[in-house]
Amino acid sequence: MDSKIIIMLTHNDKTVENAREVFEECKDLPIQFWGFKDVGVPKEEMERILDAMKAAGKTTFLEVVSYSEEECMRGAKLAVELGYDYLMGTVYHQSVFEYLATQEIKFLPFCGQVSGSPSILEGSFDEIIADAKGLLDRGVDGIDLLAFRHQDGAGLAEAYCKAIDKPVVIAGSINSPERLEFINRINPWAFTMGSALFTENFVKDGGFRKNLEEVLRIMDGLK
Repeated sequence: MDSKIIIMLTHNDKTVENAREVFEECKDLPIQFWGFKDVGVPKEEMERILDAMKAAGKTTFLEVVSYSEEECMRGAKLAVELGYDYLMGTVYHQSVFEYLATQEIKFLPFCGQVSGSPSILEGSFDEIIADAKGLLDRGVDGIDLLAFRHQDGAGLAEAYCKAIDKPVVIAGSINSPERLEFINRINPWAFTMGSALFTENFVKDGGFRKNLEEVLRIMDGLK
């Protein structure tokens, strides 16, 4: 499987309280990309989790689900201050983009009409894809696509990957072997997985690590 997996230490749209312990239990597995959200644990604990990831040589992602310019800038500054490699999420604001362009961090904003909590994504396929192309033309490093928060998530994800050959993360709801097979077929740059591991969707009563090991086994079998 060519698509990269980003393990998000999040459940119910929040970083889990024992995120650092979960990471330490699994850091030896062959996964390069790890991240979490800016809500759920205090800033000091976020920094400790991030330090553990960096000490293990991982590439780090912060996902910020915010919409106002002020909130998005706050998330951007937090990501820079703590030293993440990637900021995912936020809706696009020119001021946030210009700030991040001066920093050593890559920016993958949402595209389309994103709102609510939990987030929903609205708009036609053409509108969402056109918005993404416009953001990429402005110079963002890629897109955080909330495909499965759309009323036709699979259709949108497939149409997007056919239309745009630049980094995209399919974020959320990759929660079954069938969804992994679908991701393998449409071949985005990356996808996130978090809640499905905590809810043990792949190995019932197996815990986080055994579920992650099963996901890796499935991915290794996909060509």
